[in-house]
Amino acid sequence: MNILLFVLLGVFIFMMFRRNKKAREQQTKLQSQFAPGVDVMTSFGLFGRIVSMDDAENKVVLELSPGNLATVHRQAVTKVIEAPEAAAVEVPDDASSLGEQAQAGPVVDSAETPEESIKRLNGEDKKDN
Repeated sequence: MNILLFVLLGVFIFMMFRRNKKAREQQTKLQSQFAPGVDVMTSFGLFGRIVSMDDAENKVVLELSPGNLATVHRQAVTKVIEAPEAAAVEVPDDASSLGEQAQAGPVVDSAETPEESIKRLNGEDKKDN
């Protein structure tokens, strides 16, 4: 029984060291991606762009918004934000698409008076009830 207890304790210690080694490798990989101009997120939820780094003091200067800087510890930066690729939207260089949009919209009788519009809209409300 004692042998089984020592074996379980040994497995537990082995798994603990293994998990710490993986976390250290992941942190090293993340910090190797740090460079000025990279968008990042801190552990407390601030998003910003790296302006400068001080390796001697483990400090990173982030630009949170134009002209707004924050200095954080290097380990507080936990995620590198990849810029999403913008979907290409094809915009025609002529007015051909305007005719399609005008036909797709609702047809409104321009000769309708304001009183007729109120009656029509009130009638539509009664249909819903």
